[in-house]
Amino acid sequence: MNADMNAPCRCLLKDAGEKELAENIKEYIGALNEEIKADKDLYEHRLDICKKCDYLLNGTCRKCGCYVEMRAAVVTNHCPSEKQYW
Repeated sequence: MNADMNAPCRCLLKDAGEKELAENIKEYIGALNEEIKADKDLYEHRLDICKKCDYLLNGTCRKCGCYVEMRAAVVTNHCPSEKQYW
């Protein structure tokens, strides 16, 4: 959580108190076909990049509007800011 309650949360949904939505996204990711799913290391690497990005706000990418946890889970998806997201 942010010390300044008025500051936007540059965090993932699971860390922002959006438990129900975070659980739905987790279920979505769990149901992805293994052929298109990013492996755990790639997924976590991508989320680390997102957590440092100024476009992240409450689990959403303000550049493209996606939920970053969903985007990071699909191996062929790319960062809309063209960051090293391989």
